[in-house]
Amino acid sequence: MISRSALASAASAAVAAGGRLADLRRDAWGHGVLAVAHAVTAAGAGAVLVDSAAEAETLALEGIDATIDGTADIDAHLLYGLPDGDGVLRTRPVMRLAGRVLSTKPLKAGDAVSYGYTHRASDATTAALITGGYAQGIVRALGNAAHVEVDGLDVPIVGRVAMDVCVIDLGAHVVPVGTEATYFGGTGAAAPALARWSAITGLSVAELITVAGTHAERGWEA
Repeated sequence: MISRSALASAASAAVAAGGRLADLRRDAWGHGVLAVAHAVTAAGAGAVLVDSAAEAETLALEGIDATIDGTADIDAHLLYGLPDGDGVLRTRPVMRLAGRVLSTKPLKAGDAVSYGYTHRASDATTAALITGGYAQGIVRALGNAAHVEVDGLDVPIVGRVAMDVCVIDLGAHVVPVGTEATYFGGTGAAAPALARWSAITGLSVAELITVAGTHAERGWEA
């Protein structure tokens, strides 16, 4: 999900911090090149950096100056609302990666989850299967190592991440099927989660958000 309000405010902050050229390569780091181009130029950016001449020509039809050459000098972490290595956010995240609870299942102590059984419950608990897997940018290394935000709670991903789903441990918390689960972004506990993902995977925040943004289904929210 891309937040219209977060994009507008982050673009304004990024342009105000200095620079003329914004980095919109790889579909604006997975955020959508056209929308980001409009937001950042409306905020005062002089031009945008894109991957191809075709993209530059398309943006020219929108009245936006785009180039495939040069070095971007507008702070991309400000523009996209990304955390630093310590998880500090200077602008609100523009992208929020979320899934939904597909099912829940009680587990007894010793019960295993996901393929390979890399996790066994230490106590009686409730597990939930949620949408989102490595096909959507939730890197396999995050299994047994990262958390998601569900109903305001920070809960762990347990077991291996599958192609389109993963399992989380809800503990004693009860949530209905369809409840949203936020992997990163938003305004809650998951807002700076990409910093933790980067530490776990060895990938940069830029790499992680671009992969997620280009592989997951994109939608818009206020």
